[in-house]
Amino acid sequence: MDKLRITGGNRLQGEVTISGAKNAALPILCAGLLTADEVTLENVPALNDISTTLRLLGRLGVAATRGDDGRVSLRADKVDNLEAPYDLVKTMRASILVLGPLLARFGEARVSLPGGCAIGQRPVDQHIKGLAALGAEIHIEHGFVVARAKRLKGATVRTDMITVTGTENLLMAAVLAEGRTVLENAAREPEVVDLAELLIKMGARIEGHGTDRIVIEGVERLHGASHSVTPDRIEAGSFLCAVGAAGGDILLRGVAPQAMGATLDKLRATGITLECGTDTIRASMDRRPSPVDVRTLEYPGFATDMQAQIMALNTLADGTAMIVETIFENRFMHVQELCRLGADIDIDGHTAVVRGVPRLSGARVMATDLRASASLVIAGLAAEGETIIDRIYHLDRGYERMEVKLGALGARIERLSGKDAA
Repeated sequence: MDKLRITGGNRLQGEVTISGAKNAALPILCAGLLTADEVTLENVPALNDISTTLRLLGRLGVAATRGDDGRVSLRADKVDNLEAPYDLVKTMRASILVLGPLLARFGEARVSLPGGCAIGQRPVDQHIKGLAALGAEIHIEHGFVVARAKRLKGATVRTDMITVTGTENLLMAAVLAEGRTVLENAAREPEVVDLAELLIKMGARIEGHGTDRIVIEGVERLHGASHSVTPDRIEAGSFLCAVGAAGGDILLRGVAPQAMGATLDKLRATGITLECGTDTIRASMDRRPSPVDVRTLEYPGFATDMQAQIMALNTLADGTAMIVETIFENRFMHVQELCRLGADIDIDGHTAVVRGVPRLSGARVMATDLRASASLVIAGLAAEGETIIDRIYHLDRGYERMEVKLGALGARIERLSGKDAA
């Protein structure tokens, strides 16, 4: 099992190009099921979750080609299997996103329930409720969501909570439904907007994406299209936290600063100097961070996916910060590992009290989930001595060659494989 070895203390200098957003690419890949024509995507990141999604689509009968340049071509003209099996769904909860497209285009879908999640409950009941409102007959059978509908019919759907994947699944289902669908309490994330933009290129009629009320006029069929995946705002924010912790001066290219408002506001409050262009962010840091309080919220609030990274930055702050996690009930698993590096953090329910320390010290730690692994990398870059991070397969789910990119900025970081990782 691969590990990362980091020798902290180096300031970060140079340029790095941010990859396409994982959380946008996954539903966009599933949208390829909605047409028999070719869908061509660019800026698709090379991540384990992308590979899992392509395997799942291949199992359904989708022909996919993937280049080394971030280009993926999909053709779903010979789909011959409408079942998403547990062995693939269990490794990635986003696999539930094939449910809406399969049901809308083929009138039937059989998708395994995702199972447990380390950071908290992510029930799919809102997906089921919404599809039932569109006329689907749905029941749970032997661990599968089994859905059937001759043709979905437009309806007004208001989810009980804001759900990103729920909004995406219902959006993809509604584009081929008969009549008008209104999604109330819809997620506003940039990744939802990116999916809608692709669907519009494919011939869908959608208005209101980016607000909490999306209106879809169903069409008979969709056609092929080309689309470039939006930049990963979470990867960009993670690199900004890294320079905030380690110090230095870096330039991020291929970013979308306009989608990062809450993150950039909080990072400026820590003392990081930020200069934003159309698709660039220059960040410099030459002092100890100031503490910054954070409360995670749905977009446009501060993203839960950035909570662990800004906590790592706060561990070095000159003062005390309060971090409140409102989205997932078990997303403080990185706290224990940060404390192994010398952090001073107490947890009280959904609140973490982070008392900044002058320095961290390297140690052996374990990644428990995707964003937790990024927080340990950030802390390791600033820590004195050597940090070994186990279970970095979590990191590979959402960060493309992170150690290579950080190495190009001057970080002393390397991947240990085989005998070196023993």
